[in-house]
Amino acid sequence: MQSLLGGTLIGVASVLLMLTLGRVMGATGIVAGILAPSSRADWLWRVALVGGMIAAPLAIVLATGQMPEVQVPVSRAVLIAGGLLVGIGVTFGAGCTSGHGVCGMARLSPRSIAATLTFMATTAATVYVIRHVLGA
Repeated sequence: MQSLLGGTLIGVASVLLMLTLGRVMGATGIVAGILAPSSRADWLWRVALVGGMIAAPLAIVLATGQMPEVQVPVSRAVLIAGGLLVGIGVTFGAGCTSGHGVCGMARLSPRSIAATLTFMATTAATVYVIRHVLGA
């Protein structure tokens, strides 16, 4: 149920961002715009959106008394390496999974469709190699 609610909120937020500001809700681009904004107004909406992403788990704690359960079954080193690889992929892919997968697919962008298919194929291959070849 939580995943359905979260996915719905992401979809609604991305539609509202497109309707109100004409912007695609790609997380990487939003964060990059905070670091190098084109104007003060551009910086403000980006900071508000990222602030909401940070505040949401805190709101859940206030409402329920506990943090949402998050399981990350890898070491910190693997998590850091994965983050660096994702950063490289975002650069070469001209966007992240949220920008291409959520917003680009909804707009039927051929580039986003190709990028999302690449993300999914790479993910499947990675899981196969880690679980069945390396035995982890």
